[in-house]
Amino acid sequence: MRIDGIELRVVTLPLVSPFVTSFGTQTERTALLVRAVADGVEGWGECVALPEPVYSSEYVVGALDVIERFLGPALLKESDLTAGRVGPVLHSFVGHRIAKAALEMAILDAQLRSAEQSFADYLGVTKDRVPSGVSVGIQPSIADLVTAVGGYLDEGYQRIKIKIKPGWDIEPVKALRAEFGEIPLQVDANSAYTLDDVAIFQELDDYGLLLIEQPLYEDDIRLHSVLARMISTPICLDESIVSARAAADAIALNAAQIINIKPGRVGGYLEAMRIHELAYSASIPVWCGGMLETGIARGANAALAALPGFTLPGDISGSDRFYREDITEPFVLEDGFIRVPTVPGIARLPIMDRLEEVTVSTRWIGSDPR
Repeated sequence: MRIDGIELRVVTLPLVSPFVTSFGTQTERTALLVRAVADGVEGWGECVALPEPVYSSEYVVGALDVIERFLGPALLKESDLTAGRVGPVLHSFVGHRIAKAALEMAILDAQLRSAEQSFADYLGVTKDRVPSGVSVGIQPSIADLVTAVGGYLDEGYQRIKIKIKPGWDIEPVKALRAEFGEIPLQVDANSAYTLDDVAIFQELDDYGLLLIEQPLYEDDIRLHSVLARMISTPICLDESIVSARAAADAIALNAAQIINIKPGRVGGYLEAMRIHELAYSASIPVWCGGMLETGIARGANAALAALPGFTLPGDISGSDRFYREDITEPFVLEDGFIRVPTVPGIARLPIMDRLEEVTVSTRWIGSDPR
């Protein structure tokens, strides 16, 4: 198909409560949405970059700029574009995986809508729902953490992940084990520690965690391999896994016993599928991480998580975990599960009135706007 034009739309949605990690506090989600118009259909994509380059080198305004100036125009030149061609066409532009992922998602959405095919059918998955875990940010106090986790367990979430950082690690885990016993529990450090902190991880070994996520530098797979030999809790890599090649390195070095696959971080859902196949063949469990996605991308994550290698609950929570009002029909937690969408396309379409309410700016690349 030929792309007639691409709309870039920045939206801002307030969060239900502040989300605190080792690299900062979010009180709202500023997202870049991509709408591709082609052959009489439109496809939607969601860029998961944060407003500031703290999770990765990419950020919202930078993603908007590189799409408007380089990536978008390159795609508009193609006369016969498919989602599978997006990566090769954009290969000459170094990096910018999150921006590329948003474009690939929009093209794949348009492609699937044109074929009247759901993403679940495209993937070949047969599950109609996936188990849902919840990610809990750093809280003001241990008591606040216990209250928050208790609420999520009452809602039915099947796995609890808490964010940790130096000074907020052993005590919160200890408190949750004392209050809730052997619930499925994991921690996420977001690269906040160094190998000098090995004693902390060795102490965490005593609490039967599912995994420790991204404890060390995001660009150092080797040191994670060293740490893995010093502790018994499985190490899960997140920020370090930016491609199937990085995943292969991590597996070869035994640096990751588990992998968190975030489609945006790795360059799109097609690369996410490649990482899944690689890990599955190596008997490495994977799960689908979250980036506070709106309903546009949340359903795509649910479909991806229905692939057979995704054996751990992902961060695919109900829409109300983060938003009082999403920009699409909300995803609802049902007995600890999120349903896999079966409608044509990869994205859930936005509710236009709601979308306009939260839109900060729009830009158009291509022929006359539609």
